[in-house]
Amino acid sequence: MTTVTTPAVRELLDLSGRVAVVTGAAKGIGAGIARRLAEAGASVVVHHRNRHDDVGSLTAELGADACAVRADLLDEGAADSVADSVVDRYGRLDIWVNNAGVQPVTELASMTDAEFDDVIEGNLTITFRATRACARVMAPGSAIVNVASIEALAAPAGHSHYGAAKAAVVAHTRAAATELGGQGIRVNAVAPGLIERPGLAQAWPEGVDRWRRACPLGRLGRPDDVADACLFLASPAGRWITGVLLVVDGGVAACSPW
Repeated sequence: MTTVTTPAVRELLDLSGRVAVVTGAAKGIGAGIARRLAEAGASVVVHHRNRHDDVGSLTAELGADACAVRADLLDEGAADSVADSVVDRYGRLDIWVNNAGVQPVTELASMTDAEFDDVIEGNLTITFRATRACARVMAPGSAIVNVASIEALAAPAGHSHYGAAKAAVVAHTRAAATELGGQGIRVNAVAPGLIERPGLAQAWPEGVDRWRRACPLGRLGRPDDVADACLFLASPAGRWITGVLLVVDGGVAACSPW
């Protein structure tokens, strides 16, 4: 029989001594997740594709143990290189947050095969490759968190490709959890709702207004709302949780559509 020691309350969200990678972390939700994991004590690797200026200021904010890594995760083998470089630098890899993704708007009737494929690859394929890469070097007790979307549950017009990709990320999360559980690796996902970002209210006032009226908690989400959910799932507090989708949307998905 395996003996499991329950952490003390003060240790439940403590990530001291652990190493985390957050993909697409130069700004927005990814940067919020990176900040929260660092605040919890983790050494954070900030992944980006081409955001040198944003990443430089963020890693300075996160402290001396943080570093940045540039990689195009669409390139085959890129995720493996990132995972290997993290282990080479820190000697371990405990947490991987698959946040990187793309979200264009394209009507179904005019969508090309290439546009559909780009969104599938930019959300699902990179999640698969990164999960495979980090699981290869992770030890028991590690955690993978995938950032999906409430559009995995109901996608609006213009997002049929994005909704399909994020729904597949959720299914992949559950399948990976069953396969990697034997290695002691947990795999979960979060599904954010509409998250504030600079200029959103000005660019899409009617959409922001509709969201606020539909949301039981009456506001848009913030990056730290998603970050807190990721921290919980990656931490000892979530030690017996795997294969779940945690919806972080202020209650919108719980509302009746009629």
